[in-house]
Order: sequence, then C-alpha cells, then structure tokens
Amino acid sequence: MSILDKEHLRANLDEVIWNIEQARITVSEHHIVKLVTVAKYTELENISTLYELGQRAFGENQVQQLKERMEALDALPLEWHMIGTLQKNKINNLIDLRPTLMQSLDSVELANELNKKLLLKETKMNCLLQINAANEESKSGVSSEEAVDLYQTIKETCPQINLKGVMTIGAHSEETKLIQQSFETTHSIYEKLEKDGATICSMGMSSDYELAIKCGSNLVRIGSALFK
Repeated sequence: MSILDKEHLRANLDEVIWNIEQARITVSEHHIVKLVTVAKYTELENISTLYELGQRAFGENQVQQLKERMEALDALPLEWHMIGTLQKNKINNLIDLRPTLMQSLDSVELANELNKKLLLKETKMNCLLQINAANEESKSGVSSEEAVDLYQTIKETCPQINLKGVMTIGAHSEETKLIQQSFETTHSIYEKLEKDGATICSMGMSSDYELAIKCGSNLVRIGSALFK
C-alpha cells in the first residue's frame, strides 16, 4: 500500500470513469452506473484525495476496517458501503455505523438475525441480497434458483431491512463466457424483482466491470484499478 499523488489518482479515476461511460452507452444513454471505491487495499490519504477528485462512495469488506475508516474520515461527507461477508457477532457494530448500503446480505438466517437487532435498536438498514450466481462453493450468497423467493420472503418477514436490489461476484474464471453468464443470470433475477422495488444491480469489480455493465449492472465495486 502506498500513498499515490493526486495526478496519478486522477488519471486512474478518469480511466475507470471513461471505461464505465463506454460500457454504459452500449446499454442505453439513460443507463446510470454508480462507482463504489473498494478501499480495503489503500491508505486513508488516497481516500481523501479521491474525495477531492469527486468520488463519494466507498466500500469496506470488514466491519472493523469500516469503523476505523469512517471515524478517521468523519469530517468528509462520504457514503459508506459494507461489501464483505457479515459475521453474526458483528451485526450490532455494523448497525451502529449506519452504512448507506449493506451489499452482502447472503442468507435468510442473516436477514432474520439482522432484522431482530435492527428492531431492538429501532432503526432500518438498506441491503442488497447477495446471489451466488456461478454456484461456487467458495462464495457466499443465495442460489440463483431461490433468489426471487428468498428476496420476497425477506421483504415480507424482515420489515427493518430495506431491500434495494441484488449483488453478485462474477464467476471466478478466465473464461469470459462463464463470467458473463453469472452476470446475465443475476441481471435477469434483478429484472424480476424490479416490481418488488429493486433498483440496484451491483455487479462488477476491477477485472470485469465493463462486462458487468454491458450485462446491466448499475453499481460497480472497484479497488485495484483505481490504486494501481
């Protein structure tokens, strides 16, 4: 990890935004894509610099790291996302941080537990249902076959959770076709859930975000492409 100078970060950010633009207009000129910076591999100074360059949304994989970053950068009006697996013993800590969006709600059990604790604290949380679209054992998330049903179940049984859409991690593969399939599967689930209020389809990271956008993603989570 190193502190990058402003011009270096500006060049990286410009390149990512240009790539997002190019992919976005292949879908539609009205297709808007949000960029969330994955901050876990970078120094606090780089986050401040990206803020100066106009970037507002940042994501962390761990609750502890999220807490440290939020406190250290408290003076900046940043939007924070939780994008990693949430352990049940960290639920209260996360609720107290009030993230803008929790992207990795990966089971009904977690939803029930989260709902219970949100109720006790008399608050709500915006979440995305994580889908394991490539059915990979190494990844968490609900299966694509069950996703629509589980989304509706959580919506009905967990009133403290505001489900905003879905999230997936592209297939872990060198084969573009397999990655594309995992994105297309998730996007078709997202389309079915739009009638249930889904507005966010979070797909795509540094290695595959352009493909994800072409498959309909409207939120990308990018780290290494910004900090190279």
